[in-house]
Amino acid sequence: QWAIQMIDARGASALDLDRVPLDDPEVFRILQSGDTTAVFQLESRGMKELIKNLRPDCFEDIIALVALFRPGPLQSGMVDNFIDRKHGREPLAYPDAQYQHEWLKPILEPTYGIILYQEQVMQIAQVLAGYTLGGADLLRRAMGKKKPEEMAKQRSVFEEGAAAQGIDPILAIKIFDLVEKFAGYGFNKSHSAAYALVSYQTAWLKTHHPAEFLAAVMSSEIDNTD
Repeated sequence: QWAIQMIDARGASALDLDRVPLDDPEVFRILQSGDTTAVFQLESRGMKELIKNLRPDCFEDIIALVALFRPGPLQSGMVDNFIDRKHGREPLAYPDAQYQHEWLKPILEPTYGIILYQEQVMQIAQVLAGYTLGGADLLRRAMGKKKPEEMAKQRSVFEEGAAAQGIDPILAIKIFDLVEKFAGYGFNKSHSAAYALVSYQTAWLKTHHPAEFLAAVMSSEIDNTD
């Protein structure tokens, strides 16, 4: 807010961060260089390393960064798969090279075939197995809690629903198992997108108004003696 006030004081018109373009090449150049000190959510050493490896070039990648930089995805190998698929070192699959279905491509394409968000778990259940929105949310919760009896019930519902839509039962169960595996690491995309928007906006300020941005950062930290 301080940065915006300083920019407004010097400019002819008020700055509205909600109207800045989300595809500014200069912003992504700054991000890819790892120059993200003081950028919301993106300034830790580990995150800077992830950014340099991922080299985000669109807003969807920033949303993914926020979701990926958590212990579960980092320890599971999911992050490496995501990066390798983005840069063509691993073939794209929706979600797996052996077990995939064309109906899942629109759901998983923004994340290069990786099941990253809770919303994707729900969409897969709806599209492939005919779940209602409420039923898909129950599945998401069950996968998060990992209760064996509930998962056995959901597995049966998923298989029957997929069969009713003409999906091969073996393929349906294999995809269910993949969804279950990734669901434990899934993050809420709407939360990630909200964080990513603030990350992008602070990166935009740092890129286009560095003096005001850094002055605001220093002012906010002036009483922090840690």
